[in-house]
Amino acid sequence: MLLTVTATTLREVVRRPTALLLVFALPLVFYLVRLDVPWQAIRFLAIGVGWAIATLSLFSHVSSRHLDQRLAVVGASPSALFLGRQLALLGIGAVVAACYLGVVLLTQDEIPRMGGIVLLLVTTVLISAPLGALVSLIIGRELEGALALLSVMALQLLVDPEERAAGLLPLWSTRELSAYAIEDHATASLAPGLAHFAATLALCTAIGWAASVIRLTPVRLATPGERH
Repeated sequence: MLLTVTATTLREVVRRPTALLLVFALPLVFYLVRLDVPWQAIRFLAIGVGWAIATLSLFSHVSSRHLDQRLAVVGASPSALFLGRQLALLGIGAVVAACYLGVVLLTQDEIPRMGGIVLLLVTTVLISAPLGALVSLIIGRELEGALALLSVMALQLLVDPEERAAGLLPLWSTRELSAYAIEDHATASLAPGLAHFAATLALCTAIGWAASVIRLTPVRLATPGERH
């Protein structure tokens, strides 16, 4: 069932070429607008990838809501439905991350830790897929959900990362991990960046999975004999 849901989700996404174009093109805009400042360009790229994957995840979960309910009624596992969809989105995110890693390799010559760029893009994708699923449970419409995600990403760029409140934003780790990748003496940024990533990933995945299971688990109605 898990692999079936994954394959079905991939086919659904392929049928939405505009959404796919958005996923691949928007991070490039984020990156090119600050290409003259490498550390900002890298961080903007991560935010762009995060918004694109989260939005694609939102679209996928919203559009499949009624289908998932019907599948759950006929016996499909709610966990398999949620995790299979997430697996497909992570696969797409991995392709996007690999493409933009190539863009960075072609356009940046003096990055101290290229492995840090890989880590930055991978962690961003891992957070963004469940984040989009979580937002789809709160805001059940594609347009409103996409705008909500855009607002979160805008805050991510505008809020002073040194403020305590900035740590409550889902992609705060991108600031620490981009610093680790680009700055020679920023090794101290690795541990807090990974800690924030792990906490955010666990929280978004757990809430999204639990809410999906509760929503999709069929309610067993008592038979007339059981009522008496």
